[in-house]
Amino acid sequence: MKSKNKLVRVSKVLSLFSIIFLQIYWYKIRKKPKAEWDKLWGRIGERFRKTLFELEGLLIKIGQILSTRADLLPNAFIHQIEDLTDHVPPSDWSDIRAILEKQWGNTFHQHFHLIEKTAIASASIGEVYKGVLKNGTEVAIKVKRPNIDSVIQTDFRILSFIIWFADHLVPIPKGFINFKVLFKELKQVIERELDYSKELETILLFKDRFSDMHDVQIPSVYSELSTSNVLVMEWLEGIRLTDMEALKHIEVSRKEMAKKLMKLFLPQWLEPGMFHADPHPGNVLVSKEGKIILLDFGMVGEITKKDATYFQGLIESFLSKNYAKAVDCLFHLGFLLPESETRIIERLLAEFISFQPAQLKEMDLLALKMEMNDLIQTLPIQVPTRFVFLGRSFVTIEGIIRNLVPEEDPIEIGKPVFIEWLNKQGNKWSFVWQWIQSQPIFKLFHSVTDFLNAPQKIEQLKEIEQRRQFQFTIFENQKKQLFQLTLLGFTGIAIGLYTLHPLIWKLSVGISVFSIIAYIISSFKLKKWMKFMHEKRKN
Repeated sequence: MKSKNKLVRVSKVLSLFSIIFLQIYWYKIRKKPKAEWDKLWGRIGERFRKTLFELEGLLIKIGQILSTRADLLPNAFIHQIEDLTDHVPPSDWSDIRAILEKQWGNTFHQHFHLIEKTAIASASIGEVYKGVLKNGTEVAIKVKRPNIDSVIQTDFRILSFIIWFADHLVPIPKGFINFKVLFKELKQVIERELDYSKELETILLFKDRFSDMHDVQIPSVYSELSTSNVLVMEWLEGIRLTDMEALKHIEVSRKEMAKKLMKLFLPQWLEPGMFHADPHPGNVLVSKEGKIILLDFGMVGEITKKDATYFQGLIESFLSKNYAKAVDCLFHLGFLLPESETRIIERLLAEFISFQPAQLKEMDLLALKMEMNDLIQTLPIQVPTRFVFLGRSFVTIEGIIRNLVPEEDPIEIGKPVFIEWLNKQGNKWSFVWQWIQSQPIFKLFHSVTDFLNAPQKIEQLKEIEQRRQFQFTIFENQKKQLFQLTLLGFTGIAIGLYTLHPLIWKLSVGISVFSIIAYIISSFKLKKWMKFMHEKRKN
């Protein structure tokens, strides 16, 4: 691990972010045009990427997560960090051997016939080595990098300070995401990934969950040889789904592989429970027999029962083309802000879903991606913090499927998989009802009903708004009167001091102090009331 020295890491990271903050402030003060801002963000992204590769550790993970946040960060910055990989140089074998001996004792040769000294894979937190047990079984040995716990804790302290500083003092877009909540969630995920005993439990949970799926392989684990720093698993050989040349020699078609991926990940996204949060091409392989191999369960997320219900409704709405219902689900999930215009969002969803694969092949996909990012940033759309890792999982698998079958529509591939999943869940009639609601005759019925009820709803809204306006006027009048009383008190103080009359200036001081305190309290109540009314409007 590079830059183990804590002072070196702290100084390099703080100097990086200090320069970034100063540049942003300078451009903000000088009111630079958009073209200049794009160039600045490009330079910031380049410097950021170089520093991540130099320091490694937690910073690589952060860079990977930020690269998926096109809704939060400028395109020029995203473009510089979107090719970040989790491959870093492996540690010295002597350091790894010392860790293994400490975990197993000096007699670990009693269990192993051989452990290769060259890492098969090397990431920011752990490394994987191939070993052979005494009985001839090949295994994968996952070992935490030397001193990684100390490095991660140092990085978390630095990051917490940077997030506090950015959240309070830096003029960057903060409306799309809660930095504090994101930091808390990131900390929980990384700390879980640092404890291999947690990963062992997750592997056992996933093996049990998908035990009836014969087209999926999840490695077995050797609990007696595993600790919080070492994880010993079954060795599974597979081909990357991005290796098109090697995939030609597999009996299963690429379209069938895409369907298998859907069957594996759709339940993870729609059912309450854990989901694989890092399914990059190195963690999702295919065997020569055409089975999907799922590896590395260090980074996982969790879906609540309530969110799972709305996600299921969202998928049903897309498949039945009921975009009004889709917008409603997005509202409940928190993806749309209160001021969103539902009709516009419905039209955008309809246009986006109507894209055909043939059209996409003829388009400049990079330009389309940049336009979509700009659209997301201009619309009242946000990505709730609790869905950052779920979104990463979804986007990664969607990208793998598009790469596997670029001529196919992922929604059409997913539709039979989703219907099959619905039948297992007993929700088939829910989908049928969604389809009926999306039909023109049903929409016409709703339109007529809404039209007939419109006058009554308008009157109710007018009455509610009048009450709100009346209450707002009361608060504003109180503040105005207290401000005038404060001015009167200051005037009395001045007169009392000028006339040297102690009763006048003492009484005026009392009036001023009382009016100032009352003004502050009134302002606080108004602010609290306005926040409450904003929440009421959302509901």
